Amino acid sequence: MNITETSAEGLRREYTVVIPAADLAGRVDAQLKEIGKTVRMPGFRPGKVPMSVLKQRYGQSVMGEVLDKAMSDSAAKVVEQHSLRPALQPKVEIVKFEVESESDLEFKLAYEVLPEFEPADLGGVAIEKPVVEITDAQVDEALGRIAAGRKTSAPLTEDRPSAKGDIVVIDFDGSVDGEKRPGMKGEGHELELGSGSFIDTFEEQLEGTRAGDHRTVNVTFPEGYHAAELAGKAAVFEVDVKEVKQAVEATIDDEFAKGLGFDDLAALKTVIRDRLGGDYTVMSRLRAKRALLDQLAELHSFEVPQGMVDIEFDQIWKRLQDELKAGDAGEDAGKDEEELRKEYRDIAIRRVRLGLVLSEIGQKNNITVAREELNQAVLAEVRRYPGQEREVFDFFKNNPQAVESLRAPVFEDKVVDFILGQVKVTEKPVSAEELMQDPDEDEAAA
Repeated sequence: MNITETSAEGLRREYTVVIPAADLAGRVDAQLKEIGKTVRMPGFRPGKVPMSVLKQRYGQSVMGEVLDKAMSDSAAKVVEQHSLRPALQPKVEIVKFEVESESDLEFKLAYEVLPEFEPADLGGVAIEKPVVEITDAQVDEALGRIAAGRKTSAPLTEDRPSAKGDIVVIDFDGSVDGEKRPGMKGEGHELELGSGSFIDTFEEQLEGTRAGDHRTVNVTFPEGYHAAELAGKAAVFEVDVKEVKQAVEATIDDEFAKGLGFDDLAALKTVIRDRLGGDYTVMSRLRAKRALLDQLAELHSFEVPQGMVDIEFDQIWKRLQDELKAGDAGEDAGKDEEELRKEYRDIAIRRVRLGLVLSEIGQKNNITVAREELNQAVLAEVRRYPGQEREVFDFFKNNPQAVESLRAPVFEDKVVDFILGQVKVTEKPVSAEELMQDPDEDEAAA
C-alpha cells in the first residue's frame, strides 16, 4: 500500500492511495479458498472445487468485498500514520481500477479534520442568572387556572340568549365545497362560547342563540390546519342548539383539593409552589446557559469543518421549511430565501463551533456520560409522552442507537454545568413574565 499526501489546506487533507494488483489478487484468492472449504457445488466433492470455478461463480462479489475492506483499512491507516482527527467519514473517489486487466487500485481520500485550538481563559466570564421568587399571588393564579379547567355547568337561571362564557349543547354537521368530510359532524357536543376551541368565528356566530335555534355557520380553516386537505378551505356548518347552560366556577377549598387527590388545599398549594419552582429553575438555567454560550461564541473564533456545518444547516433548514409550510415561521415568513440561507448558515457555523468548544472543554476536564445518566435521559424522554410510555420505552430498548443519540445532549449539559461552576454567576431577581420572555424579543425591543 502506497499512501501520498496530495493536499493540506485549512482543515482539508487529501491523500492518494495505491494498492498493487498482486495484493488485491492475493486477498481475493485467500477469500475464495475459505469459501472453497465449505461450498457445495454439483459435480465436486466438498473442498475440491477448482479455483477457476470458484472465481467464475464468486469472483465478482468477493472482489467487491475485498475492495471495500481494502479502502476501509487504507482510511484507518491514513488516520493512524498522519495522526488525523477526522470530523466526518472521508470522501472516497476511485481514480483507476479495471477488474479485467487486474490493474492496481488507485483512489483518493478526502478528509476534513477537527481544528486545533485552545479553549479561551474563562476567568473573566461573568453571567447574570435570572431568578424568580415564588409569591402567594403566583400560586393563587396557578390555582385559578386549574379551577378554570374544572368548571361545571348548570341550566340558565334566567330567560336570556347565550353569551360569551356560556355553554351551548349543539348538534352540528359540516361540509366543504358541498361535500361532507370526516370529523365535521357531532351530536350533543358541549361548547363553551369564547373558549377558542372551535376554528375561526364559529363560537361568535352562536352567541345570542336559544335552545331550539338553528344557525348556518360559515368559517374558514386556518392555513396551518393539521388536516392538510382542509387547510385554508371555507366550510359551512349547520348547527342546532339543543340547550344553553351557564358555566359554574369551581370553589377553591379543601373539597376542591381532595377532588384532585390531595389531603387539603394547603397540600395542593405546596405541590403547585414546588412545580412552579421547578419550572422556573429550568428556565433560569436555560437563560444562564444562553448567556454563557453567547460569551463563549465571542471568545472563540476558528475555522470549522464545512461538512459538519452542512449537516447542521440541513437539519435547521428542514425544520424551517416545515414551519413555513405550517405557517409557524414568525418573522422568517417575510424574508427571501437567500437572506434566510445566509442567516441560518451563520447559526449553523456558531452551533458547530460552540459544540467543538464544549467538547474540548469536556475532554480536557475528563467529563464523561455514565450509563446511569443515559438511563435517566431515556426515562425523561419516556415521561414526555403521557399515555405512550410503554411504546416509547420499548423503542429505546430495541434501538441502542437511539439511546446513544441522547449522549451528546447529556454531555453538553454536564459541560455547561461544569463551566457555570467555574465562572462568576450573579443571580438577578426578575418577574416570572421577564423570565419566561423569549430573549430574542428582549433584543428586538431594545
